[in-house]
Amino acid sequence: MNMVLKSIMAVLLTGISFLSFGQKAAQLPDDFLSTEFHQERRGLLREKMPENSVAVFFANPVRNRANDVDYMYHQDPDFYYLTGHREPHAVLLIFKDEQVVTDYAFDELIFVRKHDALKELYDGARLGKEGAMDKLKFELAFEGPDFQDFNIDFSKFDKVLFYDFKEDVRDTQEEADLFDLIAVFKEKANYGEDAMAINAEPQVSNLDTKSLDGLMRSLRGIKTKEELSLIRKAVDISTMGQREVMKAMKPGMSEQEIQGLHEFVFKKYQAEFEGYPSIVGAGHNGCVLHYIDNYKPAIEDGELILMDLGAEYHGYTADVTRTIPVNGKFTKEQKLIYDLVYEAQEAGRAACKPGATFKDVYAATAKVVNEGLVELGLYASTEEEDMINPETGRNRYYPHGCCHHIGLDVHDKGDYAELKENMVITIEPGIYIPEGSPCDEKWWGIPVRIEDDFLITKEGCELLSDLAPRKSEEIEALMKESSPLDNFILPALEDE
Repeated sequence: MNMVLKSIMAVLLTGISFLSFGQKAAQLPDDFLSTEFHQERRGLLREKMPENSVAVFFANPVRNRANDVDYMYHQDPDFYYLTGHREPHAVLLIFKDEQVVTDYAFDELIFVRKHDALKELYDGARLGKEGAMDKLKFELAFEGPDFQDFNIDFSKFDKVLFYDFKEDVRDTQEEADLFDLIAVFKEKANYGEDAMAINAEPQVSNLDTKSLDGLMRSLRGIKTKEELSLIRKAVDISTMGQREVMKAMKPGMSEQEIQGLHEFVFKKYQAEFEGYPSIVGAGHNGCVLHYIDNYKPAIEDGELILMDLGAEYHGYTADVTRTIPVNGKFTKEQKLIYDLVYEAQEAGRAACKPGATFKDVYAATAKVVNEGLVELGLYASTEEEDMINPETGRNRYYPHGCCHHIGLDVHDKGDYAELKENMVITIEPGIYIPEGSPCDEKWWGIPVRIEDDFLITKEGCELLSDLAPRKSEEIEALMKESSPLDNFILPALEDE
């Protein structure tokens, strides 16, 4: 295409670009976080920032999948939390105090991608600086290329707060892409090896890559009413996925098929993403804590299948795990282990209240598991040397912790010491007995994890994920029900 034709197309497409933005906005769901939420969050962060400081946030990079195809874009959670902006190649600056530069007075700035009619025809409309002011309610917004010449003197601040760079951002052909924005910031802030080095006599520097994370954890760990509404929706969608799969489960299905059924339910309820790679492991695969291959072509009659999946709805993710018998009926040994894990989760639930610690909740679950495994004969006593792994300090069959925050991340930011009202956490005890374990063979190949999401209330906690049954008897009862997917039978493909 010659330059004249390109210019004509650019002029023609400019109108299409701005028209498409209006159409796109009209088609979006109306239950995203409000602009007032993001404005309030920025204000609260400003209050927590040290005197004479500026906080700098960058959008997440675009990740390449293969050749000229990128992964689906997912915004940095902190950036989204503070702005609501879901596009790449942007930088946000929040100032403790009002700044005056030439004709501008401001305490926050955002630089976003500039409009490009041809690119927007291929990839969709961009918000642009006009949209950042109109839709995101920034008083001042600029295009990315403006960052280079904007007169910000970072040397005058006592603290420049930011997350240190991973040096894993590609340099693309786009003007003022994330690579360029970071390079401009480094130049303006005098970021370099000398400034960031840890020496016997540290260099004097106002660059602070440590404090910002603590400030954001203090904000994001306590959920607002708006956030709780989205978390509840994500949890409900995830538990509906568990319910429908319980009804549809049959021996012979593949792990990938089961994963697909969960994720189909997520999409049916308009969840944009999975909050993390889906874990669907049958038999021994369920004993691999973060098994994400989900590759077993045919799950077997008599196996347990562990399903750890969470829908992400408008940025907020659930985290729900159920372990069920493939054929709809627990064996004697499977039920004994399952009921022990359920009892452990109930003990953790009872310990879960404001003022308790994450360690308190874990200790409650571990006590039940340790004593229960002795009662079942897998150990001689809780003092048995082989019970505790010296590297982790935990039971070899219960090797992980039991609680973490959820929210914009599946392992969300928050205070991991004391539980506080309006935190949302998981409680997820588990017992995993791989093939070849030093116990009676009748226990081999039994993986059980029960994971639920809980809201910390004034006096205790609320179980959010109760739509999916947790008791062994309730699971068996639901698995007897018919599924709307029972008649969804595709024709066989011919062999190559």
